[in-house]
Amino acid sequence: MTIETTDHSLTQRAEWKALEAHFESMSETTLRDLFAADSSRGETLSADGAELFFDYSKNRLTSETIGMLIDLAEACGLRERTERMFTGDKINTTENRAVLHTALRSPKGAVIEVDGVNVVPHVHEVLDRMSAFSDRIRSGDWTGHTGKRIKNVVNIGIGGSDLGPVMAYEALKPFSDRSMTFRFVSNVDGNDFAEKTRDLCPEETLFIISSKTFTTLETMTNARTARDWSLAGLGGDDAAVAKHFVAVSTNAKGVGAFGIDTANMFGFWDWVGGRYSMDSAIGLSTMLAIGPDHFREMLAGFHEMDEHFRTTPYERNLPALLGLVGLWNRNFLGCDTVAVLPYDNELCRFSAYLQQLEMESNGKHATLGGDRVGWDTCPVIWGEPGTNGQHAFYQMIHQGTKPVPCDFICFCQPANPIGDHQDKLVSNVFAQAEALAFGKTEAEVSSEGVAEDLLPHKEFDGNRPTNVVMTQRLDPMTLGRLVALYEHKVFTQGTIWGINSFDQWGVELGKVLAKKIIPELTQDETVTTHDSSTNQLINRYRAHRLS
Repeated sequence: MTIETTDHSLTQRAEWKALEAHFESMSETTLRDLFAADSSRGETLSADGAELFFDYSKNRLTSETIGMLIDLAEACGLRERTERMFTGDKINTTENRAVLHTALRSPKGAVIEVDGVNVVPHVHEVLDRMSAFSDRIRSGDWTGHTGKRIKNVVNIGIGGSDLGPVMAYEALKPFSDRSMTFRFVSNVDGNDFAEKTRDLCPEETLFIISSKTFTTLETMTNARTARDWSLAGLGGDDAAVAKHFVAVSTNAKGVGAFGIDTANMFGFWDWVGGRYSMDSAIGLSTMLAIGPDHFREMLAGFHEMDEHFRTTPYERNLPALLGLVGLWNRNFLGCDTVAVLPYDNELCRFSAYLQQLEMESNGKHATLGGDRVGWDTCPVIWGEPGTNGQHAFYQMIHQGTKPVPCDFICFCQPANPIGDHQDKLVSNVFAQAEALAFGKTEAEVSSEGVAEDLLPHKEFDGNRPTNVVMTQRLDPMTLGRLVALYEHKVFTQGTIWGINSFDQWGVELGKVLAKKIIPELTQDETVTTHDSSTNQLINRYRAHRLS
Protein backbone atom coordinates (compact mmCIF):
# COMPACT_ATOMS: atom_id res chain seq x y z
CA MET A 1 0.00 0.00 0.00
CA THR A 2 1.43 3.38 -0.99
CA ILE A 3 1.88 5.78 1.90
CA GLU A 4 -0.09 8.90 1.03
CA THR A 5 -0.72 10.68 4.31
CA THR A 6 2.07 12.77 5.80
CA ASP A 7 2.36 12.70 9.58
CA HIS A 8 3.13 16.13 11.08
CA SER A 9 2.43 15.11 14.68
CA LEU A 10 6.02 15.49 15.83
CA THR A 11 6.45 18.94 14.36
CA GLN A 12 3.11 20.02 15.87
CA ARG A 13 4.21 19.21 19.41
CA ALA A 14 4.63 22.22 21.67
CA GLU A 15 8.14 21.01 22.53
CA TRP A 16 9.13 20.94 18.85
CA LYS A 17 7.69 24.38 18.19
CA ALA A 18 9.56 25.70 21.22
CA LEU A 19 12.78 24.31 19.77
CA GLU A 20 12.05 25.96 16.42
CA ALA A 21 11.58 29.33 18.14
CA HIS A 22 14.71 28.74 20.19
CA PHE A 23 16.69 27.94 17.04
CA GLU A 24 15.49 31.16 15.40
CA SER A 25 16.55 33.15 18.44
CA MET A 26 20.11 31.83 18.29
CA SER A 27 20.49 31.16 14.56
CA GLU A 28 23.11 33.89 14.23
CA THR A 29 24.98 32.90 17.39
CA THR A 30 28.35 31.31 16.73
CA LEU A 31 30.45 28.93 18.76
CA ARG A 32 32.88 31.80 19.28
CA ASP A 33 30.02 33.77 20.84
CA LEU A 34 28.92 30.87 23.02
CA PHE A 35 32.39 30.15 24.41
CA ALA A 36 33.09 33.86 24.95
CA ALA A 37 29.88 34.18 26.96
CA ASP A 38 30.57 31.18 29.23
CA SER A 39 34.09 30.45 30.44
CA SER A 40 32.98 27.10 31.91
CA ARG A 41 31.03 25.93 28.85
CA GLY A 42 33.31 22.93 28.31
CA GLU A 43 32.64 21.62 31.81
CA THR A 44 28.91 22.38 31.64
CA LEU A 45 28.28 20.63 28.34
CA SER A 46 30.08 17.37 28.97
CA ALA A 47 29.25 14.17 30.84
CA ASP A 48 30.87 10.98 32.20
CA GLY A 49 29.32 7.54 32.17
CA ALA A 50 30.35 3.89 31.88
CA GLU A 51 34.01 4.94 31.79
CA LEU A 52 33.45 7.20 28.75
CA PHE A 53 33.84 10.99 28.72
CA PHE A 54 31.58 12.88 26.31
CA ASP A 55 32.25 16.52 25.40
CA TYR A 56 29.45 18.03 23.30
CA SER A 57 30.24 21.68 24.07
CA LYS A 58 31.43 22.39 20.51
CA ASN A 59 27.88 22.10 19.15
CA ARG A 60 25.75 25.13 18.35
CA LEU A 61 23.49 24.78 21.36
CA THR A 62 23.19 25.78 25.01
CA SER A 63 22.13 24.18 28.27
CA GLU A 64 18.68 25.58 27.51
CA THR A 65 18.70 23.71 24.18
CA ILE A 66 19.54 20.46 25.95
CA GLY A 67 16.73 20.99 28.44
CA MET A 68 14.26 21.59 25.63
CA LEU A 69 15.47 18.51 23.75
CA ILE A 70 15.01 16.45 26.90
CA ASP A 71 11.48 17.82 27.20
CA LEU A 72 10.85 16.62 23.64
CA ALA A 73 12.24 13.16 24.44
CA GLU A 74 10.02 12.90 27.50
CA ALA A 75 6.96 14.03 25.53
CA CYS A 76 7.71 11.37 22.88
CA GLY A 77 7.77 8.65 25.53
CA LEU A 78 11.47 7.79 25.43
CA ARG A 79 11.55 6.69 29.05
CA GLU A 80 8.51 4.46 28.73
CA ARG A 81 9.61 2.96 25.41
CA THR A 82 13.04 2.23 26.86
CA GLU A 83 11.43 0.13 29.61
CA ARG A 84 9.26 -1.63 27.06
CA MET A 85 12.37 -2.58 25.08
CA PHE A 86 14.33 -3.81 28.10
CA THR A 87 11.42 -5.87 29.44
CA GLY A 88 10.61 -7.69 26.20
CA ASP A 89 7.53 -5.90 24.85
CA LYS A 90 7.08 -6.36 21.11
CA ILE A 91 8.03 -2.85 20.10
CA ASN A 92 9.05 -4.03 16.60
CA THR A 93 5.44 -3.71 15.53
CA THR A 94 5.82 -4.37 11.79
CA GLU A 95 7.27 -7.82 12.53
CA ASN A 96 5.48 -8.36 15.87
CA ARG A 97 8.77 -9.01 17.66
CA ALA A 98 10.46 -8.07 20.87
CA VAL A 99 13.73 -6.10 20.63
CA LEU A 100 16.08 -7.71 23.10
CA HIS A 101 19.69 -7.36 22.02
CA THR A 102 20.15 -6.08 25.57
CA ALA A 103 19.27 -9.58 26.84
CA LEU A 104 22.33 -10.95 25.03
CA ARG A 105 24.52 -9.31 27.66
CA SER A 106 22.29 -9.69 30.71
CA PRO A 107 23.89 -11.49 33.66
CA LYS A 108 22.84 -14.93 34.76
CA GLY A 109 19.92 -14.70 37.14
CA ALA A 110 18.21 -11.87 35.27
CA VAL A 111 14.61 -12.42 34.23
CA ILE A 112 13.47 -11.11 30.83
CA GLU A 113 10.36 -12.76 29.45
CA VAL A 114 9.10 -13.05 25.89
CA ASP A 115 5.70 -14.73 25.56
CA GLY A 116 6.00 -15.88 29.16
CA VAL A 117 9.44 -17.49 28.73
CA ASN A 118 12.56 -16.20 30.48
CA VAL A 119 15.08 -15.87 27.65
CA VAL A 120 18.17 -15.25 29.78
CA PRO A 121 18.92 -18.93 30.56
CA HIS A 122 18.75 -19.69 26.82
CA VAL A 123 21.19 -16.86 26.09
CA HIS A 124 23.69 -18.25 28.59
CA GLU A 125 23.23 -21.80 27.35
CA VAL A 126 24.35 -20.67 23.88
CA LEU A 127 27.21 -18.65 25.37
CA ASP A 128 28.39 -21.68 27.32
CA ARG A 129 28.27 -23.85 24.18
CA MET A 130 30.20 -21.19 22.23
CA SER A 131 32.79 -21.05 25.02
CA ALA A 132 33.27 -24.82 25.09
CA PHE A 133 33.63 -24.92 21.31
CA SER A 134 36.06 -21.99 21.29
CA ASP A 135 38.20 -23.62 23.95
CA ARG A 136 38.42 -26.82 21.88
CA ILE A 137 39.46 -24.94 18.74
CA ARG A 138 41.94 -22.65 20.51
CA SER A 139 43.54 -25.50 22.48
CA GLY A 140 43.90 -27.76 19.44
CA ASP A 141 41.58 -30.38 20.91
CA TRP A 142 39.33 -30.02 17.84
CA THR A 143 41.12 -31.16 14.72
CA GLY A 144 40.18 -31.22 11.08
CA HIS A 145 39.30 -34.21 8.93
CA THR A 146 42.93 -35.28 8.48
CA GLY A 147 43.84 -34.73 12.13
CA LYS A 148 45.54 -31.38 11.64
CA ARG A 149 44.91 -28.51 14.03
CA ILE A 150 42.61 -25.70 12.93
CA LYS A 151 44.71 -22.60 12.31
CA ASN A 152 42.40 -20.60 10.04
CA VAL A 153 38.85 -19.41 10.66
CA VAL A 154 36.76 -17.93 7.85
CA ASN A 155 33.47 -16.27 8.77
CA ILE A 156 30.97 -16.26 5.89
CA GLY A 157 28.06 -13.86 6.35
CA ILE A 158 26.78 -10.52 5.15
CA GLY A 159 25.29 -7.41 6.72
CA GLY A 160 25.10 -7.82 10.47
CA SER A 161 26.58 -11.30 10.16
CA ASP A 162 29.77 -9.75 8.77
CA LEU A 163 30.08 -6.09 9.72
CA GLY A 164 29.96 -6.68 13.47
CA PRO A 165 32.38 -9.63 13.54
CA VAL A 166 34.93 -8.04 11.22
CA MET A 167 34.74 -4.72 13.08
CA ALA A 168 35.22 -6.46 16.43
CA TYR A 169 38.12 -8.57 15.14
CA GLU A 170 39.96 -5.52 13.83
CA ALA A 171 39.21 -3.50 16.97
CA LEU A 172 40.39 -6.24 19.32
CA LYS A 173 43.26 -7.61 17.28
CA PRO A 174 45.73 -6.91 20.13
CA PHE A 175 43.74 -9.40 22.22
CA SER A 176 43.49 -12.09 19.54
CA ASP A 177 45.34 -15.39 19.26
CA ARG A 178 48.12 -14.51 16.81
CA SER A 179 48.80 -18.17 16.03
CA MET A 180 45.48 -18.23 14.17
CA THR A 181 44.36 -16.47 10.99
CA PHE A 182 40.90 -14.93 10.72
CA ARG A 183 39.25 -13.93 7.46
CA PHE A 184 35.78 -12.60 6.62
CA VAL A 185 33.94 -13.27 3.37
CA SER A 186 30.75 -11.35 2.65
CA ASN A 187 30.55 -10.20 -0.95
CA VAL A 188 28.99 -12.48 -3.56
CA ASP A 189 31.74 -11.17 -5.85
CA GLY A 190 33.89 -14.28 -6.35
CA ASN A 191 37.04 -12.22 -5.86
CA ASP A 192 36.21 -11.89 -2.17
CA PHE A 193 36.23 -15.64 -1.56
CA ALA A 194 39.18 -16.28 -3.86
CA GLU A 195 41.45 -13.71 -2.24
CA LYS A 196 40.48 -14.56 1.34
CA THR A 197 41.28 -18.27 0.86
CA ARG A 198 44.15 -18.09 -1.63
CA ASP A 199 46.89 -18.78 0.93
CA LEU A 200 44.91 -21.09 3.26
CA CYS A 201 45.18 -24.85 3.65
CA PRO A 202 41.82 -26.70 3.60
CA GLU A 203 43.08 -29.20 6.17
CA GLU A 204 43.60 -26.37 8.68
CA THR A 205 40.58 -24.19 7.88
CA LEU A 206 37.24 -23.90 9.66
CA PHE A 207 34.31 -22.07 8.08
CA ILE A 208 31.57 -20.39 10.13
CA ILE A 209 28.42 -20.02 8.02
CA SER A 210 26.40 -17.19 9.58
CA SER A 211 22.85 -16.96 8.31
CA LYS A 212 19.77 -17.05 10.51
CA THR A 213 17.62 -18.60 7.78
CA PHE A 214 20.45 -20.44 6.02
CA THR A 215 19.00 -19.13 2.76
CA THR A 216 20.67 -15.70 2.32
CA LEU A 217 21.74 -15.50 -1.34
CA GLU A 218 25.23 -14.10 -0.86
CA THR A 219 26.06 -16.17 2.21
CA MET A 220 24.85 -19.48 0.81
CA THR A 221 26.55 -18.88 -2.54
CA ASN A 222 29.83 -18.38 -0.70
CA ALA A 223 29.08 -21.30 1.63
CA ARG A 224 28.63 -23.71 -1.28
CA THR A 225 31.83 -22.40 -2.85
CA ALA A 226 33.61 -22.93 0.48
CA ARG A 227 32.26 -26.49 0.66
CA ASP A 228 33.56 -27.26 -2.83
CA TRP A 229 36.93 -25.66 -2.02
CA SER A 230 37.26 -27.67 1.19
CA LEU A 231 36.28 -31.00 -0.32
CA ALA A 232 38.64 -30.47 -3.25
CA GLY A 233 41.48 -30.21 -0.75
CA LEU A 234 40.26 -32.98 1.53
CA GLY A 235 39.89 -35.83 -0.91
CA GLY A 236 36.22 -35.29 -1.71
CA ASP A 237 34.90 -37.09 1.38
CA ASP A 238 31.55 -35.49 2.33
CA ALA A 239 32.15 -36.51 5.95
CA ALA A 240 34.89 -33.86 6.06
CA VAL A 241 32.27 -31.09 6.05
CA ALA A 242 31.32 -31.78 9.67
CA LYS A 243 34.91 -31.19 10.80
CA HIS A 244 35.45 -27.98 8.84
CA PHE A 245 32.08 -26.22 8.98
CA VAL A 246 29.88 -24.92 11.78
CA ALA A 247 26.77 -22.78 11.52
CA VAL A 248 25.22 -19.80 13.23
CA SER A 249 21.61 -20.30 12.25
CA THR A 250 18.12 -21.33 13.31
CA ASN A 251 17.47 -23.57 10.29
CA ALA A 252 18.50 -27.01 11.58
CA LYS A 253 17.10 -28.77 8.52
CA GLY A 254 19.09 -26.63 6.11
CA VAL A 255 22.23 -26.86 8.22
CA GLY A 256 22.00 -30.66 8.37
CA ALA A 257 21.36 -30.95 4.64
CA PHE A 258 24.53 -28.93 4.00
CA GLY A 259 26.50 -31.55 5.94
CA ILE A 260 27.09 -29.62 9.15
CA ASP A 261 26.52 -31.51 12.40
CA THR A 262 23.60 -29.69 14.05
CA ALA A 263 25.37 -30.21 17.38
CA ASN A 264 27.69 -27.51 16.01
CA MET A 265 24.89 -25.13 15.13
CA PHE A 266 24.69 -22.06 17.36
CA GLY A 267 21.32 -20.38 17.37
CA PHE A 268 19.85 -17.00 18.14
CA TRP A 269 16.36 -15.59 18.21
CA ASP A 270 13.96 -13.51 16.16
CA TRP A 271 14.20 -10.75 18.78
CA VAL A 272 17.84 -10.19 17.74
CA GLY A 273 18.14 -7.98 14.66
CA GLY A 274 21.11 -8.63 12.40
CA ARG A 275 22.75 -5.27 13.00
CA TYR A 276 22.36 -5.79 16.76
CA SER A 277 23.75 -9.32 16.77
CA MET A 278 27.54 -9.06 17.17
CA ASP A 279 27.25 -10.09 20.82
CA SER A 280 25.09 -13.14 19.99
CA ALA A 281 26.31 -16.37 18.40
CA ILE A 282 27.09 -14.21 15.36
CA GLY A 283 30.13 -13.23 17.44
CA LEU A 284 31.51 -16.79 17.39
CA SER A 285 34.47 -15.70 15.27
CA THR A 286 35.13 -12.92 17.77
CA MET A 287 35.14 -15.41 20.64
CA LEU A 288 37.46 -17.74 18.72
CA ALA A 289 39.85 -14.84 18.16
CA ILE A 290 39.93 -13.26 21.63
CA GLY A 291 38.78 -16.16 23.80
CA PRO A 292 35.67 -16.65 25.94
CA ASP A 293 36.94 -14.55 28.88
CA HIS A 294 37.57 -11.46 26.76
CA PHE A 295 34.26 -12.00 24.94
CA ARG A 296 32.44 -11.95 28.27
CA GLU A 297 34.33 -8.77 29.17
CA MET A 298 32.94 -7.24 25.99
CA LEU A 299 29.44 -8.32 27.04
CA ALA A 300 30.03 -6.71 30.44
CA GLY A 301 30.88 -3.45 28.67
CA PHE A 302 27.65 -3.64 26.67
CA HIS A 303 25.67 -4.29 29.85
CA GLU A 304 27.32 -1.41 31.70
CA MET A 305 26.21 1.02 28.99
CA ASP A 306 22.74 -0.59 28.90
CA GLU A 307 22.31 0.10 32.60
CA HIS A 308 23.68 3.63 32.24
CA PHE A 309 21.16 4.36 29.47
CA ARG A 310 18.28 2.77 31.34
CA THR A 311 18.83 4.44 34.71
CA THR A 312 20.75 7.71 34.30
CA PRO A 313 18.88 11.04 34.10
CA TYR A 314 18.98 12.38 30.57
CA GLU A 315 21.04 15.41 31.61
CA ARG A 316 23.95 12.99 32.22
CA ASN A 317 22.90 10.12 29.96
CA LEU A 318 25.51 9.64 27.23
CA PRO A 319 23.46 7.77 24.59
CA ALA A 320 20.48 10.05 25.10
CA LEU A 321 22.64 13.17 24.86
CA LEU A 322 24.44 11.87 21.77
CA GLY A 323 21.06 11.17 20.17
CA LEU A 324 19.53 14.50 21.15
CA VAL A 325 22.52 16.53 19.96
CA GLY A 326 22.41 14.61 16.68
CA LEU A 327 18.69 15.27 16.33
CA TRP A 328 19.28 19.01 16.91
CA ASN A 329 21.94 19.05 14.19
CA ARG A 330 19.78 17.04 11.80
CA ASN A 331 16.35 18.60 12.25
CA PHE A 332 17.11 22.17 13.23
CA LEU A 333 20.55 22.91 11.75
CA GLY A 334 19.72 20.89 8.63
CA CYS A 335 22.87 18.73 8.59
CA ASP A 336 22.56 15.85 6.13
CA THR A 337 25.58 13.77 7.12
CA VAL A 338 27.60 12.79 10.20
CA ALA A 339 31.28 11.82 10.09
CA VAL A 340 32.44 9.29 12.69
CA LEU A 341 36.20 9.68 13.10
CA PRO A 342 37.91 7.21 15.43
CA TYR A 343 41.52 8.09 16.21
CA ASP A 344 42.61 4.49 16.63
CA ASN A 345 43.61 2.46 13.61
CA GLU A 346 42.07 -0.70 15.12
CA LEU A 347 38.65 0.94 14.66
CA CYS A 348 39.16 0.95 10.90
CA ARG A 349 35.75 -0.72 10.37
CA PHE A 350 33.81 1.12 13.06
CA SER A 351 32.32 3.75 10.76
CA ALA A 352 31.23 1.05 8.30
CA TYR A 353 29.61 -0.85 11.16
CA LEU A 354 27.74 2.28 12.24
CA GLN A 355 26.55 2.87 8.69
CA GLN A 356 24.41 -0.24 8.93
CA LEU A 357 23.47 0.27 12.57
CA GLU A 358 22.19 3.79 12.02
CA MET A 359 21.03 3.93 8.40
CA GLU A 360 19.34 0.53 8.32
CA SER A 361 17.67 1.34 11.63
CA ASN A 362 16.55 4.92 11.10
CA GLY A 363 16.65 5.39 7.33
CA LYS A 364 12.86 5.25 7.20
CA HIS A 365 10.11 7.34 5.63
CA ALA A 366 7.17 5.70 7.43
CA THR A 367 6.05 6.33 10.98
CA LEU A 368 4.96 3.58 13.36
CA GLY A 369 1.42 4.46 12.36
CA GLY A 370 2.11 3.93 8.66
CA ASP A 371 2.08 7.55 7.54
CA ARG A 372 4.90 9.29 5.70
CA VAL A 373 7.10 11.25 8.07
CA GLY A 374 6.92 15.04 7.90
CA TRP A 375 10.51 15.52 9.10
CA ASP A 376 13.99 14.33 8.22
CA THR A 377 15.17 11.06 9.73
CA CYS A 378 18.62 9.43 9.63
CA PRO A 379 21.52 11.40 8.14
CA VAL A 380 24.23 9.71 6.07
CA ILE A 381 26.87 8.14 8.34
CA TRP A 382 30.44 7.94 7.06
CA GLY A 383 34.04 8.29 8.14
CA GLU A 384 37.54 6.87 8.37
CA PRO A 385 40.13 6.65 11.12
CA GLY A 386 42.32 9.64 11.87
CA THR A 387 44.81 10.87 10.96
CA ASN A 388 44.40 9.32 7.49
CA GLY A 389 41.13 11.13 6.93
CA GLN A 390 42.81 14.47 7.51
CA HIS A 391 44.69 13.96 4.25
CA ALA A 392 41.57 12.90 2.37
CA PHE A 393 38.24 14.60 3.15
CA TYR A 394 38.88 17.07 6.00
CA GLN A 395 39.28 19.81 3.41
CA MET A 396 35.54 19.54 2.76
CA ILE A 397 34.72 19.34 6.45
CA HIS A 398 36.62 22.58 7.14
CA GLN A 399 35.83 24.64 4.06
CA GLY A 400 32.95 22.91 2.29
CA THR A 401 29.65 24.67 1.72
CA LYS A 402 27.66 22.76 4.34
CA PRO A 403 28.61 21.85 7.93
CA VAL A 404 29.28 18.18 8.68
CA PRO A 405 28.89 17.24 12.37
CA CYS A 406 31.77 15.04 13.50
CA ASP A 407 32.13 12.46 16.26
CA PHE A 408 35.78 12.18 17.30
CA ILE A 409 36.66 9.06 19.32
CA CYS A 410 40.02 8.82 21.07
CA PHE A 411 41.90 6.94 23.77
CA CYS A 412 44.35 8.04 26.44
CA GLN A 413 46.49 4.91 26.14
CA PRO A 414 47.38 2.96 22.98
CA ALA A 415 47.42 -0.79 22.56
CA ASN A 416 50.97 -0.50 21.23
CA PRO A 417 52.88 2.35 22.92
CA ILE A 418 55.65 3.55 20.60
CA GLY A 419 57.51 6.75 21.38
CA ASP A 420 55.30 9.82 21.14
CA HIS A 421 52.91 8.42 18.52
CA GLN A 422 49.88 8.56 20.81
CA ASP A 423 50.49 12.15 21.86
CA LYS A 424 50.75 13.22 18.23
CA LEU A 425 47.65 11.20 17.34
CA VAL A 426 45.44 12.60 20.10
CA SER A 427 46.73 16.16 19.65
CA ASN A 428 45.11 16.04 16.22
CA VAL A 429 41.72 15.18 17.75
CA PHE A 430 41.78 18.23 19.98
CA ALA A 431 43.21 20.47 17.25
CA GLN A 432 40.67 19.39 14.62
CA ALA A 433 37.72 19.88 16.98
CA GLU A 434 39.06 23.31 17.98
CA ALA A 435 39.67 24.36 14.37
CA LEU A 436 36.21 23.23 13.26
CA ALA A 437 34.57 25.12 16.11
CA PHE A 438 36.39 28.44 15.89
CA GLY A 439 37.95 28.58 12.43
CA LYS A 440 40.08 31.54 11.45
CA THR A 441 38.70 34.86 10.31
CA GLU A 442 40.00 36.78 7.31
CA ALA A 443 41.36 39.41 9.68
CA GLU A 444 43.28 36.77 11.63
CA VAL A 445 44.70 35.35 8.42
CA SER A 446 45.67 38.83 7.22
CA SER A 447 47.45 39.58 10.50
CA GLU A 448 49.79 36.69 9.70
CA GLY A 449 51.00 38.51 6.60
CA VAL A 450 49.12 36.41 4.05
CA ALA A 451 48.78 38.04 0.64
CA GLU A 452 45.39 39.63 0.04
CA ASP A 453 44.54 37.45 -2.94
CA LEU A 454 45.00 34.34 -0.76
CA LEU A 455 42.84 35.53 2.13
CA PRO A 456 39.60 33.88 0.92
CA HIS A 457 41.43 30.59 0.46
CA LYS A 458 42.94 30.55 3.94
CA GLU A 459 39.93 31.79 5.89
CA PHE A 460 37.93 29.16 7.87
CA ASP A 461 34.30 29.76 8.80
CA GLY A 462 34.41 27.55 11.88
CA ASN A 463 31.08 27.16 13.69
CA ARG A 464 31.04 23.48 12.70
CA PRO A 465 29.67 21.05 15.30
CA THR A 466 31.73 18.27 16.85
CA ASN A 467 31.54 15.75 19.68
CA VAL A 468 34.52 14.14 21.40
CA VAL A 469 34.22 10.72 23.06
CA MET A 470 37.32 9.87 25.09
CA THR A 471 38.19 6.92 27.27
CA GLN A 472 41.23 5.18 28.72
CA ARG A 473 42.00 2.44 26.18
CA LEU A 474 40.42 0.26 23.51
CA ASP A 475 39.82 -3.15 25.06
CA PRO A 476 36.90 -5.62 24.98
CA MET A 477 34.89 -3.81 27.68
CA THR A 478 35.40 -0.46 25.98
CA LEU A 479 34.29 -1.82 22.62
CA GLY A 480 31.08 -3.11 24.21
CA ARG A 481 30.45 0.28 25.79
CA LEU A 482 31.05 2.13 22.51
CA VAL A 483 28.76 -0.09 20.44
CA ALA A 484 25.98 0.09 23.04
CA LEU A 485 26.43 3.89 23.16
CA TYR A 486 25.54 4.11 19.49
CA GLU A 487 22.83 1.44 19.69
CA HIS A 488 20.96 3.50 22.27
CA LYS A 489 21.64 6.73 20.39
CA VAL A 490 19.81 5.13 17.45
CA PHE A 491 16.96 4.09 19.74
CA THR A 492 16.68 7.60 21.18
CA GLN A 493 16.41 9.21 17.77
CA GLY A 494 14.08 6.57 16.34
CA THR A 495 11.72 6.96 19.28
CA ILE A 496 11.49 10.73 18.84
CA TRP A 497 11.10 10.44 15.06
CA GLY A 498 8.28 7.95 15.66
CA ILE A 499 9.71 5.23 13.42
CA ASN A 500 10.47 1.54 13.83
CA SER A 501 14.26 1.27 14.19
CA PHE A 502 14.16 -2.54 14.12
CA ASP A 503 12.81 -3.59 10.73
CA GLN A 504 14.52 -3.26 7.33
CA TRP A 505 11.93 -3.65 4.61
CA GLY A 506 13.93 -1.29 2.40
CA VAL A 507 16.49 -4.01 1.64
CA GLU A 508 13.90 -6.39 0.20
CA LEU A 509 12.90 -4.96 -3.20
CA GLY A 510 16.35 -5.10 -4.78
CA LYS A 511 16.86 -8.66 -3.49
CA VAL A 512 13.55 -9.81 -5.01
CA LEU A 513 14.38 -8.23 -8.39
CA ALA A 514 17.89 -9.72 -8.37
CA LYS A 515 16.45 -13.23 -7.98
CA LYS A 516 14.29 -12.59 -11.03
CA ILE A 517 17.23 -11.32 -13.08
CA ILE A 518 19.70 -14.12 -12.22
CA PRO A 519 18.20 -16.72 -14.63
CA GLU A 520 17.73 -14.07 -17.32
CA LEU A 521 21.49 -13.54 -17.48
CA THR A 522 22.02 -17.00 -18.96
CA GLN A 523 18.83 -17.56 -20.99
CA ASP A 524 18.98 -17.82 -24.78
CA GLU A 525 16.22 -15.32 -25.53
CA THR A 526 16.72 -11.57 -25.58
CA VAL A 527 15.36 -10.05 -22.38
CA THR A 528 12.48 -7.63 -22.91
CA THR A 529 10.52 -7.81 -19.65
CA HIS A 530 12.06 -4.79 -17.88
CA ASP A 531 12.36 -1.10 -18.66
CA SER A 532 14.52 -0.19 -21.67
CA SER A 533 17.55 0.66 -19.55
CA THR A 534 17.51 -2.59 -17.55
CA ASN A 535 16.81 -4.65 -20.68
CA GLN A 536 19.79 -3.02 -22.39
CA LEU A 537 22.13 -3.67 -19.46
CA ILE A 538 21.09 -7.32 -19.10
CA ASN A 539 21.41 -8.05 -22.80
CA ARG A 540 24.77 -6.30 -23.07
CA TYR A 541 26.07 -8.33 -20.10
CA ARG A 542 24.75 -11.56 -21.68
CA ALA A 543 26.60 -10.78 -24.90
CA HIS A 544 29.92 -10.18 -23.17
CA ARG A 545 29.92 -12.46 -20.09
CA LEU A 546 31.72 -15.31 -21.86
CA SER A 547 33.58 -13.39 -24.58
